[in-house]
Amino acid sequence: MTKRGYHHGNLRQALVEAALDLIAEKGPQGFTLSEASKAADVTPAAVYRHFAGRDDLLAEVARQGYEIFAALMEYAFNDGKPSALAAFEATGRAYLAFARKYPGHYMAMFESGLSPQAYPDLAPVAAKARSVLERAAEGLSQHLPFGKRPPSTMVSAHIWAMSHGVVELYMRGNGAKSPFPPEELLEAGIGIYLRGLGLLPPDQ
Repeated sequence: MTKRGYHHGNLRQALVEAALDLIAEKGPQGFTLSEASKAADVTPAAVYRHFAGRDDLLAEVARQGYEIFAALMEYAFNDGKPSALAAFEATGRAYLAFARKYPGHYMAMFESGLSPQAYPDLAPVAAKARSVLERAAEGLSQHLPFGKRPPSTMVSAHIWAMSHGVVELYMRGNGAKSPFPPEELLEAGIGIYLRGLGLLPPDQ
């Protein structure tokens, strides 16, 4: 782990960067605020001017992660183009890409035990990220008869859970090694799920 210098006024971000290194090394609950201050090469007293404790620091890491995540999901969704199905599948791939490229943020967001509702700045960006997948699910659901249409929030929650499971079990090394790439596993799972809803023909 390398110490980073910081310019006046940028101490807060220097602590976030130090926390990302520590999360990658020890997990989101495996370090102290004192360790973060040492890694950022600042005094503990200076840290407490910005964060009340480790959870406040983790919440800021998570907030920044959700901002990146929402932007990636929005880009992948591309306003539902070229088709509702393609846009929906693209958001699933974006989920895996985010987890792979931003592991520290991902762990702070989903494995730190923090409730977004407990942090005023965190809940809105978490909801912003969820809303992209819900819009993608809503676009798909339009093809079903109204009486047989599941809530888009349920569809998006199912796919979110499937994506998270693929990341945790087969991309992060927390489970058995998969004989298939994570992207193929998720794509196949989404296909089976959508066929079950009647949104894909059996031979597709």
